[in-house]
Amino acid sequence: MKQISYKFINRNNLSLNIMASKHLPIIGITLGDVNGIGPEVVIRALSDSRILNFFTPVIYGSSRVLSYYKKMMDIEFNYSQVKEEHNFIAKKNNVVNCWSETLELTPGIENNIGGNASWQALKKASADLKDGFIDAIVTAPINKANIQSDEFAFPGHTEFFADLFETDRELMFMVSDKLRIGVVSGHVPLEQVASKITRQALEEALIAMEKSLKIDFGISKPKIAVLGLNPHAGEDGLLGEQEEKIIKPTILDFRKSGNLFFGPFPSDGFFGSKEYKKYDAILAMYHDQGLIPFKSLSFGSGVNFTAGLPVVRTSPDHGTAYSIAGKNEASSDSMYAAIMATIDIIKSREEQLG
Repeated sequence: MKQISYKFINRNNLSLNIMASKHLPIIGITLGDVNGIGPEVVIRALSDSRILNFFTPVIYGSSRVLSYYKKMMDIEFNYSQVKEEHNFIAKKNNVVNCWSETLELTPGIENNIGGNASWQALKKASADLKDGFIDAIVTAPINKANIQSDEFAFPGHTEFFADLFETDRELMFMVSDKLRIGVVSGHVPLEQVASKITRQALEEALIAMEKSLKIDFGISKPKIAVLGLNPHAGEDGLLGEQEEKIIKPTILDFRKSGNLFFGPFPSDGFFGSKEYKKYDAILAMYHDQGLIPFKSLSFGSGVNFTAGLPVVRTSPDHGTAYSIAGKNEASSDSMYAAIMATIDIIKSREEQLG
């Protein structure tokens, strides 16, 4: 597997490890659920001012929320409120206030306040992204239940951005310095997974993954492993028919066209034997089949990247973590990695697409 080029840059060597892009990208960062760890990991990730030499952060949320958590964390963190719309200042942490009222913050408590605040930040940031005022977006964790409303009726960020940019070839792509894993069926109940594994869905996922590996990660001839759906990859049809009727024929047709796609592999043995190290990426059939091994190997340093979009969107690989919210215990490693991955993918797209 080719190493991911950003390699989760050491914060102590920022000036040595990050190469300048053609321009300083403007990256929007949403606070997510304000009662979760989103504000804490954003503040901590941006607290080293040297990072401002490589991109311009625009934080979507509330300066009052940032002030609350800054005091709670007892951390030095400077920011400027955006007074004139879209007038973002380079080498500053810019803050866009997405609501005017003072919120009653209750760290660690799931409620409608956190859900509504996360939607207001996402709504404003995604509008600016679509209109070209920011170059990319990093989303802090939301609670998929309390954000639901008449305006937001999606299983998660991935589906929201796919709808916003009208693409049907998006891919939840988990990436780290150890592996890259995408999933055919994302946020769907397990009982519905088998019906989602169709030839069309598999083809679209493989096309999106290969394209992303080429454009976003600079791999000219990606080698992709495909997992089976059933135990032992179906055991020649004994334990399920999807491998014989859908997955194998699809892989073989791509192979005839010169694509380096292999499988289907039984997922347990594939990861247990470290076979994954031989491939540039892995396509899993459903959410937990891919995310359990990914988080087992990369939790806290992985990145959730939505491949297949015309824009770059990443997020940390964790959730709202209410159990530690407000305790100043949350690690910002994954948020930091998401920011670094965004910068690197922007740079790769510039190089590949011109």
